[in-house]
Amino acid sequence: METQKQNQGEKDYRDAYEKEHYKAVYLANRVAELEDQVDDLTFKLNRIKNNPLWKASGPARKCMHFVIRQKDRLKNCGSLGGVVQKLRYKAEERKAMVHYGTESFPSQQERRAQEETKFERMVKISILVPLWNTPENFLKEMLDSVQGQTYGNWELCLADGSDPDHAYVGEICQARAGEDGRIVYRKLAKNGGIAGNTNECCRMATGEYIGLYDHDDILHPSVLYEYVKVINEKNADYVYCDEATFKDGDINKMITMHFKPDYAVDNLRANNYICHFSVFSRKLLDGDELFRTKFDGSQDHDMILRLTDRAERIVHVPKLLYYWRAHAGSVASDINAKPYAVESARGAVADHLRKHGFSHFTITSTRAFETIFKISYEIIGEPKISIVIANKDHAEDLRRCISSIVEKSTWENYEIVVVENNSETKEIFAYYEELQNNPRIRVVKYRGAFNYAKINNFGVGETIGDYILLLNNDTQVITVNWMEELLMYAQRDDVGAVGGKLYYADKTIQHAGVVIGLGAHRTAGHVHYKQKRENLGYMGRLCYAQNMTAVTGACLLVKKAAYMQVGGLDESFAVSLNDVDFCLKLRRAGYVNVFTPFAELYHYESASRGLDDRGEKAERYEAESARFREKWKRELEAGDPYFNPNFSLDKPDFSLRV
Repeated sequence: METQKQNQGEKDYRDAYEKEHYKAVYLANRVAELEDQVDDLTFKLNRIKNNPLWKASGPARKCMHFVIRQKDRLKNCGSLGGVVQKLRYKAEERKAMVHYGTESFPSQQERRAQEETKFERMVKISILVPLWNTPENFLKEMLDSVQGQTYGNWELCLADGSDPDHAYVGEICQARAGEDGRIVYRKLAKNGGIAGNTNECCRMATGEYIGLYDHDDILHPSVLYEYVKVINEKNADYVYCDEATFKDGDINKMITMHFKPDYAVDNLRANNYICHFSVFSRKLLDGDELFRTKFDGSQDHDMILRLTDRAERIVHVPKLLYYWRAHAGSVASDINAKPYAVESARGAVADHLRKHGFSHFTITSTRAFETIFKISYEIIGEPKISIVIANKDHAEDLRRCISSIVEKSTWENYEIVVVENNSETKEIFAYYEELQNNPRIRVVKYRGAFNYAKINNFGVGETIGDYILLLNNDTQVITVNWMEELLMYAQRDDVGAVGGKLYYADKTIQHAGVVIGLGAHRTAGHVHYKQKRENLGYMGRLCYAQNMTAVTGACLLVKKAAYMQVGGLDESFAVSLNDVDFCLKLRRAGYVNVFTPFAELYHYESASRGLDDRGEKAERYEAESARFREKWKRELEAGDPYFNPNFSLDKPDFSLRV
């Protein structure tokens, strides 16, 4: 008996080894093929570049490209009218900077009302500021912005690691402390760096809540008032706000205005978007040091990851209340001023992921910024992915779609279920005959009237996979490991739907995540719509995987169990909004949805069914929109948590409301 078990075990091991070996060989061959293609193209490119005629024509080409760029600019601007529009946009941008700068400060009447407000919990907030050779004007402006707060129950803890040449730092702080008992100052025996000095500040603190503030920045006068308000109204134990970087000592001269989403775990892992101004219950420290010195340079990212993990109520105040000064030597000005910050940030994220049970992941910088990361998770096992494609006629669209899957995909364990719906052309049935030769592909028939939700639900019922990948027949794979990029997120217990980045034929963006309430119908819309493929996106958001309320059903991967759990697609949405509705159902069930820019496909949208912009189709879309607005009324009124309320709902480009 034991011998049989041993023999069976050895056989299972050999089978597993052979399977893994076969997969490794297959992937190695695919990589080799792609490398050969790259080498061939590089050889051809170099041959062109080394051609004497090419070199001689360099000046002419530069002139030609300049003319083309000017032509494109005029085209994008719509000639003279567009130029005027662009100038108007710049004027509105300058107006917005003032609006979110000094113009947003409370009037005397508002200040008086805020100062006199008595909250049920008048919590004491200890603001920690590590000092080190702080320029005198920066120091005074920092102190002024704390002392000018409309909420008065604060404590300012200053730990000074400045050298003897900057003795004025201590003199100014001691003078202020003598005038205002809420200011606590300590001169340190030696400089402990950002982490060490801030930890000294924390030891001095006596408040119920802790706030982190840089020595060269400026607070909005109402920030503490706004924070204590949400602490009382929402029992917040971690609070943050929107922020801006500014230059030349003038907060109205903003370089960037960062309007953030609500708490989003995948965003935070890829990018420390929370950053400033964090205020939290000191209970979240749970005996740990605030900053860990091994992550000096990105100690705040490490701290935010740890404390938001412990927090029960993370609240984002969607107001621009923190002004981050950009100057020589600051991270706000240039990440290269502190190159060690990149490795520290990578280490902080890795430590966080390990605590959440992840292993064998990789963290790499993206083209957006050195500290904006792509996280590649290990895929556990080899689950089967069932690709469901609804189809009527359009043989060439379907052929292009399926050929791209078969020829490009590196993931091996998949099946394709084509749901045939009332096709009429000879070409499509001839193509179905061809598909019978591929054991991975099956064609099943749905004979009812066109209803996208019903067709896909029927198709899902015919699948045998662990995961469902809804895919439009008018898509074409670009990224060879597109299924892996989707699967690495979909396999997580907390993730529902995962969507990729889709392009039109002209390589402009068709889909990069869906926001509810966006668009003329106030139902849902695609952000970054029609932006160029190489665009970094708002604050780099086209360069990292992130949480979104919804993703398009044109390319959507989800666990089959989760699909069934929420009842699949709502069949009352026959054509439109069924995918957004599905994602909202997943979110209501406790899942988060993810958009990843690392799974790329073309989407020749509406090639198969046409647009919904006139006649009967427009009426149907309006009816489905009305049903959607009624069904998700509460969510629409609350606003999309991943789309800041300062953004206009009329445009998908993160334009401001003002």
